[in-house]
Amino acid sequence: MPESAPFTGVLVGFARELRADGLTVGTGDVLTYCSAMAPLDATDLLDLYWAGRTTLVSRADDIPAYDRAFRRYFLADGGPAAGLLTLRVSAAAAVEAAALVMPGTEPDAEEKEEEPALLGWMASDVDALKHRSFAACTPAELAALRRIMTRLRLTPPRRRTRRTRPAPSGRRPDLRKTIRDSMRMHGEPGELFFRQRKTRLRPLILILDVSGSMADYSRHLLQFAHTAKHAAAKVEVFCFGTRLTRITRVLEHRRPDSALELASRAVVDWDGGTRIGQSLDTFVRRWGRGGLCRGAVVVICSDGLDRGDPAQLAAVMERLSRLCYRLVWLNPHKGDDPNFRPSTVGMMVAAPHIDLLLSGHDLASLEQLAALLPVLS
Repeated sequence: MPESAPFTGVLVGFARELRADGLTVGTGDVLTYCSAMAPLDATDLLDLYWAGRTTLVSRADDIPAYDRAFRRYFLADGGPAAGLLTLRVSAAAAVEAAALVMPGTEPDAEEKEEEPALLGWMASDVDALKHRSFAACTPAELAALRRIMTRLRLTPPRRRTRRTRPAPSGRRPDLRKTIRDSMRMHGEPGELFFRQRKTRLRPLILILDVSGSMADYSRHLLQFAHTAKHAAAKVEVFCFGTRLTRITRVLEHRRPDSALELASRAVVDWDGGTRIGQSLDTFVRRWGRGGLCRGAVVVICSDGLDRGDPAQLAAVMERLSRLCYRLVWLNPHKGDDPNFRPSTVGMMVAAPHIDLLLSGHDLASLEQLAALLPVLS
């Protein structure tokens, strides 16, 4: 961060703007904000926003007011900081700036008139970034995608059970409750009651390839698994290269970066070779046959490059398809090609047993998987 007085005045002025909006910002908070910006890029909108939100906001209820003050101070034309600072809105910063209209905080009518052009440009930039392959992204864009992924809405698959519960209407009348209500009225017909079948979560099992050939995608698939783990209770996550490792408990850590770091330490064969058949066989023998796969949606994320025995992979895929409810395979090599045909031996062996083949090479394809999960149930 530049040590010049004008820029320090920008940060102090922003703190005054927050105080004017009713936020409690002390002198110590301002000093912490300046210290936090020291190792960061002072011209990056992303760094300015998150450094300020981390150091100057102490209550969740103050976030909407902070967002309004930030837009007014740093983004509005002719704002207080317009003449002192020229912000660099890169693709990564634009992604995060689009999040300034945070969920649950609606801008007022005056702000809606000021923001259409800016937010429209940001939305198009975010959409382009979502459709860019992880392998083709710059480090800044990858950082932005990771932050977007933490806000990914994922609805876990559900299934209907044999148990029922009361319902306001339906095609299954609750005869017991209807007759009991009629008896209270001396046999006179009364209200007709209904019941419907309960639903419960289906287990979701993610088996991720973290071998060397998946190096461009494994971290992002792992972060998607972290999001899924915190969206539903019945989520199991495994990683494999030459051996299978269960990392479900590791991903329970709330912070994604910390969870991914712990996962990388737990998986000893990260960026190594690939033995898909052997790893899946371990999963079926140790966990699948014990009931973990019963009624589950199993998602395997791999490019299909396998150094193991194809016959073993064919046999274990057949057993796995019988044990689980749906078997989904994410192959980054598929990309956006609707006419994709498997070319690796591993994929050709596994293809007859796969219910759904997706790509998983960019954020848009992971969002597609998240949208399809309720349908798969």
